[in-house]
Amino acid sequence: MEDVSVTFQTADGPFHALAPVTLNIPRGRFVSLIGPSGCGKSTIFNVVAGLQSPTRGRVLIDGIDATGSIGQVGYMLQKDLLLPWRTVLDNVILGMEVRGVPVAEARDHARPYLQRYGLGGFENRHPGALSGGMRQRAALLRTLLFDSDVILLDEPFGALDAQTKAQMQEWLLKIWTDFGKTVVFVTHDVEEAVYLSDDIHVMATRPGRVIAHIPVDLPRPRPRSVVTTPGFVALKQRCLALLGHPADEESEAA
Repeated sequence: MEDVSVTFQTADGPFHALAPVTLNIPRGRFVSLIGPSGCGKSTIFNVVAGLQSPTRGRVLIDGIDATGSIGQVGYMLQKDLLLPWRTVLDNVILGMEVRGVPVAEARDHARPYLQRYGLGGFENRHPGALSGGMRQRAALLRTLLFDSDVILLDEPFGALDAQTKAQMQEWLLKIWTDFGKTVVFVTHDVEEAVYLSDDIHVMATRPGRVIAHIPVDLPRPRPRSVVTTPGFVALKQRCLALLGHPADEESEAA
């Protein structure tokens, strides 16, 4: 993103949802955005996905201007949005169908992924028969098989219980490593952001803006026990300190 800002016109005058933001995300990185509600995280996602036109600035993917282009990235919301009348397999291939892949070919392509990533034996089940974690697996596989190099994940584990969330975080790291995609991840959970990410961008409100970039210099693969190490705790405390300051102090800290 280069100098992207978003302003909405309201009855009370212009509302600056997003101040000029520049983000450079290297290919294959796992990057998290954290910040309070209303800081512009979802607005950034909507701009990158082509669902919201920026007031100024542009979006580049591999150096090509993708501003306003729909279908250039995979986008998964917190709610899985699986279609209840379709089986798990047919939900997973939906993005491939949209891209014009014949159904039989798409099913053949997707089946090995269901087996590899914990959905084997559930191909012919419907979403209503799945747990929350299994539904999120299906939704994430659907997003990955859309075959975009950039994946946007908007709080995908926010509604899960703590144990299921921890399992899904480890599952996500495995699948990210296997697929080699660039992932941009929104979360309110600071520990989750540190555990998953290569880089964290901290945001603030009024208007939405990025106030700090925090590299996560922790080796991979990361066992769950990493959360108790001094390096992890220090990164978490730095993020929390930035989030805990009023907006003016946050800008100075950045």
